[in-house]
Amino acid sequence: MADGQSHPLTPAAIRALRLENPKARARDFAHANGIPEAALVAAHVGHGTTAIDATTDRLFPLIRDLGDVMALTRNASCVHERRGVYSDYRSGPHAAMVLDPEIDLRIFPAHWKHAFAVLEQAEDGPRRSLQIFDAAGDAVHKVHLKPVSHVDAFDTLTAALGLPDQPQTLSLTPRIPTEGPKGNPARADDLRRDWDAMTDTHQFNTLTRRLKMNRLGAYQLAGTPRAERIDTGAVTQALHVAADAAIPLMIFVGNAGCIQIHGGPIEKVVPMGPWINVMDPRFNLHLRSDHITEVWRVWKPTRTGDANSIEAFDKDGSLILQIFGYRKDKAPTAWNAFVKSLPALEGVSA
Repeated sequence: MADGQSHPLTPAAIRALRLENPKARARDFAHANGIPEAALVAAHVGHGTTAIDATTDRLFPLIRDLGDVMALTRNASCVHERRGVYSDYRSGPHAAMVLDPEIDLRIFPAHWKHAFAVLEQAEDGPRRSLQIFDAAGDAVHKVHLKPVSHVDAFDTLTAALGLPDQPQTLSLTPRIPTEGPKGNPARADDLRRDWDAMTDTHQFNTLTRRLKMNRLGAYQLAGTPRAERIDTGAVTQALHVAADAAIPLMIFVGNAGCIQIHGGPIEKVVPMGPWINVMDPRFNLHLRSDHITEVWRVWKPTRTGDANSIEAFDKDGSLILQIFGYRKDKAPTAWNAFVKSLPALEGVSA
């Protein structure tokens, strides 16, 4: 259901429908039946699912104890899956972080509204996960246990964070529509001057907020060499080139509540219909290439050298993913050369 509010199905009806179609992915099942995904999960409270406290400062110390798990963050067009341990949680009221070498997250706690510990019976045995949703019932982040994960820690977490009441229905709010490109042409010169003076990529969000713009609106105003629109096939091309030439990447995928980052090489790129997939042992990416409407080559100055990225947006102006060169050990020379080699589209840059 688009607005995330009421829907005609009772929890019992949702469970009955799910029994008829148990193999469909939860997000697809919910969409097909006109319900928010969180309503599907909540309908199973008391049937293997427990409603738990979504407070990040309570959750993450206990998630760490699960050991090696799979972290999943997605938006409507891209799914980012990374194996690892939640070993280094940094609290913050507005933004928190996990900084493990494998699990690298930026967390925005205001969007962590509904959380569940889920135990499902599957053909290959029990499956355990933690699933967190925003106020509209859209998934913010999920943690999937693997055979090596600590089941006893999952049971401890469920008992410690279980809510006193265990309702099978949720009070959800309307989904906030995507904000399209928001520029401020009267401040274009200020944008370019302050852009060129940046010393850290994190300063960009502060800059655009101060000038009353958003990311895509700023890109459309900034002009060469700061932001240039390139072919929509550049994302797929970048993944293939990085895998073939062993160029390490940083791949950012997120939603309003969580951004998940892969840092390092990728190896196996597999196209499947409209999907382009990275299928590595510890990292998977699933991208709907047909959802990509605009791709931008973006340059930002930093005190440690140029940061060059390829960034994809959907038809509504939502950011799908960002790809940077991996900068931890040495300058991303090969990545920067590849990004700069991509031709700009004619007549679309400022």
